Amino acid sequence: MYDAHSLLRCIDRLFAVEISPITALSPLDGRYADKAAPLRRFLSEYALIRYRVMIEVRWLQHLADEPSITDLNMLPGPVKDVLNALVDNFSTEDAKQVKAHEQITNHDVKAVEYFIRDKTEGLTSAAENLAAFIHFACTSEDINNLAYALMLRDVRQRVLLPQMRNFVNELRVRANRLADQPMLSRTHGQTASPTTLGKELANFVARLEQQIARFEQVEIFGKLNGAVGNFNAHVVAYPDTDWPALSNAFIKSLGLSNQPYTTQIEPHDWIAEYAQALQRFNTVLLDFCRDTWGYVSLGYFRSRPVEGEVGSSTMPHKVNPIDFENAEGNLGLANAVLGHLAGKLPVSRWQRDLTDSTVLRSMGVGIGHSFVALLSADRGLGKLDADAEKIAADLDPAWEVLAEAIQTVMRAHGVADAYEQLKALTRGRAITQAILRDFIGASSLPEHEKQRLLKLTPAAYIGLAEKLARDV
Repeated sequence: MYDAHSLLRCIDRLFAVEISPITALSPLDGRYADKAAPLRRFLSEYALIRYRVMIEVRWLQHLADEPSITDLNMLPGPVKDVLNALVDNFSTEDAKQVKAHEQITNHDVKAVEYFIRDKTEGLTSAAENLAAFIHFACTSEDINNLAYALMLRDVRQRVLLPQMRNFVNELRVRANRLADQPMLSRTHGQTASPTTLGKELANFVARLEQQIARFEQVEIFGKLNGAVGNFNAHVVAYPDTDWPALSNAFIKSLGLSNQPYTTQIEPHDWIAEYAQALQRFNTVLLDFCRDTWGYVSLGYFRSRPVEGEVGSSTMPHKVNPIDFENAEGNLGLANAVLGHLAGKLPVSRWQRDLTDSTVLRSMGVGIGHSFVALLSADRGLGKLDADAEKIAADLDPAWEVLAEAIQTVMRAHGVADAYEQLKALTRGRAITQAILRDFIGASSLPEHEKQRLLKLTPAAYIGLAEKLARDV
């Protein structure tokens, strides 16, 4: 008889499939593989190994440059060249060699150490004690926290921020272009004081820019201080070395801020802040997608059809706002993951537990869905055309929106109960231009104010919306 595990192995053999985008479990590596491709350089397993190798090599070089480390001499030029090449030319084949070591060690960072030893094995005559100083006085978290810090810094600078700014700039162009397009507002879903379509886009430009600035300003920290954050092994080996200063200089050389007070792990507070800042950007983007979807539904925007695309398997006329729907779904997934990261990562039992290790590996999931959503929103934005006739058809008959204007001018001239008079006239009634004209004519307003109000139309009652949209 087969036990459960044997049965599963038999099933695996019968239904074995090639690993490819079409067999991937995650849509980021499957359906959205092309969209997520720019992230792989920074957030994949390969990338994590590459950054680990870089940290190990740079720490070794940093130690060699420290005079108080008397048992490791300055590295000769050829040795430096070999070490630099390990970093600069690190390939997927190199990563596979590291993974082969991990199959034996069952420890991912120790596997990196052994990989570097293999690659520098012939250099011992040129650099005495070189092998002994690979991963010197380090705990694996010293390497990992710095690797993740560089991964998140680089993906922010090289992928996320450029795409965020590109989207906001495209939105700004449309806000300027549609700055003078009057539009009926809706508060609580009901008719309200008019705005312009460009001003509503400008609101999102301003909000997204604020969130980009906050995301960019999140300070990225790292630590290299040993097994429980006290330089225990460092001091016992070289008691006269200023280890806090040496560690601080190394971390700053990587372009990171030093975190001097830690347990075994860097506390990850900054990663929580990073995740939350990205969440806030995503939330504003989600709000934009929902509003824009609504404007498409009202007919204010038309989605430009793409040749060959199908909107429905049975209704040939359909041109659906699928990009904004895709973005909304991916933003929900992204924020769910980012929210868990922000809530979990700063919490660790005593000097450390391992729960952060597996959770950190999902940073790419939260960022990946964020990036796919941003690309989808950008694609959707590029397909939109404003329908001025449809917008005007909605706005022009809405004379009730001028009740605010009339009662405010009446207040300015000291007319008693101005608000109450307009409330009695307009609330719950269909209002026409003629009804308002008669009311204005019968009011006690000065004649010049009556004439000014009589010329006012819903489309002209937009305040400073056009200027605000052009100034964003």
